[in-house]
Amino acid sequence: MSSANGAGGGLRFTRVALDNWRNFRSVEVELQPRVFLVGPNASGKSNFLDAFRFLRDIVAIGGGFQDAVAKRGGVSRVRCLAARKDPQVGIRVDIGSDETPDEWGYELRFTQDARRRPIVRSEIVKHRGEIIHRRPGPEDEMDPERLTQTALEQVTANRDFRKVADFFASVRYLHLVPQLVREPDRSVGRENDPYGGDFLEQGARTSKKQRDSRLAKITRSLRVAVPQLDAMRLESDERGAWHLRGRYQHWRPQGAWQDESDFSDGTLRIIGLLWSLLDRGGPLLLEEPELSLHPEVVRHLPQMFARVQRETGRQIMVSTHSVDLLRDTGIGLDETLMLIPRDEGTEVRRAVDVVEITRLLEAGLSMAEAVMPRTRPSNVEQLALF
Repeated sequence: MSSANGAGGGLRFTRVALDNWRNFRSVEVELQPRVFLVGPNASGKSNFLDAFRFLRDIVAIGGGFQDAVAKRGGVSRVRCLAARKDPQVGIRVDIGSDETPDEWGYELRFTQDARRRPIVRSEIVKHRGEIIHRRPGPEDEMDPERLTQTALEQVTANRDFRKVADFFASVRYLHLVPQLVREPDRSVGRENDPYGGDFLEQGARTSKKQRDSRLAKITRSLRVAVPQLDAMRLESDERGAWHLRGRYQHWRPQGAWQDESDFSDGTLRIIGLLWSLLDRGGPLLLEEPELSLHPEVVRHLPQMFARVQRETGRQIMVSTHSVDLLRDTGIGLDETLMLIPRDEGTEVRRAVDVVEITRLLEAGLSMAEAVMPRTRPSNVEQLALF
């Protein structure tokens, strides 16, 4: 339950290019305010989203370039297995709006040194197409140790493009694991855990007024999926641990209060989803939000995302395997990215660039019917022989 407002400032990622990043040997694709990632298991949906998390980790408090790479197992674990002669890993993003899609540009290329430390090979910042910062520079040549850090993470170096650092810091990622929310010692050693380890503690750190307002909005929305839920509140126990309590209507006049240990996986996941949508942060990255939810609830998620964007302008990127989610007729061809594994790394294609998919939609098929068969694992029927 992050309470940070972030510093999105109406900006979003408008384009991303990845070189030797995990599953991706070389991809470049435009990004819309809403993005739906579809593809078979292990095609790289999570790794695609992780590129944006990586940029956030570089500028996060207590993080940095070295920590961001170490969290992912080092350069050798990040580098695409299909990379051969080119050892560099590269991430390039454009940041802007519909009117000015290249308001800012940031590119980072890195490898590792003889001590297996990540080393910046190239760092470029652009503003409206013009380079305003480039590395390595003369100071880096005089002191090569400087290349163990990006300029992005240094407040003395990023003054002219701090807006980029603030934007990266505003990125939010959620893949709530209900079991972590229920753990009695969930907050030990965890802070801003995207998997829900300190989910309730994050909510408790918001002001009481904002917290109560959000929980009231979530309760009203949840009554569609959980009709018996009447009220919710956050309370701390005698040990200081926070608990989410919900009142369920039944034969008792006052109902019955239960806490997160009694909530279903689906209830906890949709609470986390709704809270994150109410957050005023920057781009929101969601992993398979359909998990544990009823298909009829899943069908309405794209509309929820669209409403949030109309109100806040916030970019939302979603990975999904759900046919029900993709049946929404409002999902555009340019919003859907198909991840297709190849021998030399995963290919990323916009549905709008595939003529056959456009024709299928014109013939009356839904996005799910047009796209999902193309992301079907080959020979999947052989699983039945196990």
